[in-house]
Amino acid sequence: MSRKMKNALELTVIYGIIAVMSVIIFYPLLWALGLSLNPGTSLYGASMIPENWSLVHYEWLFTNPRSNYLLWYKNTLIVAFATSFFAVLFVSLVAYAFSRYRFVGRTYGLYAFLLLQMFPVLMAMVAIYILLNTVNLLDTLTGLIIVYVGGAIPMNAFLVKGYFDTIPRELDESAKIDGAGHFRIFFTIMLPLAKPILAVVALFNFMAPFMDFILPRIVLRSPENFTLALGLFNFVNDQFANNFTRFAAGAILIAVPIAIVFLLLQRYLVTGLTAGATKG
Repeated sequence: MSRKMKNALELTVIYGIIAVMSVIIFYPLLWALGLSLNPGTSLYGASMIPENWSLVHYEWLFTNPRSNYLLWYKNTLIVAFATSFFAVLFVSLVAYAFSRYRFVGRTYGLYAFLLLQMFPVLMAMVAIYILLNTVNLLDTLTGLIIVYVGGAIPMNAFLVKGYFDTIPRELDESAKIDGAGHFRIFFTIMLPLAKPILAVVALFNFMAPFMDFILPRIVLRSPENFTLALGLFNFVNDQFANNFTRFAAGAILIAVPIAIVFLLLQRYLVTGLTAGATKG
């Protein structure tokens, strides 16, 4: 087989895989978008390309007094931004300590982070419920944020620590000679150089409250405290509820803040994902 034919075959296989993955990804999205534009409320009889499309479901979400969609959206944004900010802060501090300092229990601490990632989150749900109930944070957004941030530390600290290890220690030593302290080195040298991996951590933790259903279901009880995933579930779960088209409309709008954050961080994401995955 000639080199030219071999390259053509490789390109054909690559584009074929891309085409298949595109269908797998976009087909459900197009169905959700088409379903949200169907004027009825039932899943049966709806089509991906409606003949008489309508924005009535989007209008209902924003204008109907019985709809708590905007309240759920606000709750989710509060949880998402708070979780993303505090997760990046605490994860970077923990990763910096494990990367730059030598202390008793350092090695076992790293092993503990790896072990904690092996156990599913469902194993801790009962303990989380009892703990939040004990400290009177059950059915609060604050309790939900604390759980999200705490869960983000072992999952991401090892990843960020590997990235910090690739930053030359000579920069730290030069800053110390100039009189910089530990916090100044951390905030003025380490964090700016670690923007790619911190962008990955920020995006993943921002997305989590929009996607997660199980934890809010256990922690939150009052409808006014629901997040979007939990609130939208009631559209198709409550007795006599059959609002699949409203559910689809609300689900489509979830992508808006995630897409905005992704576009703002995209220049860092590719570098952060590859570096965090291969360096350690």
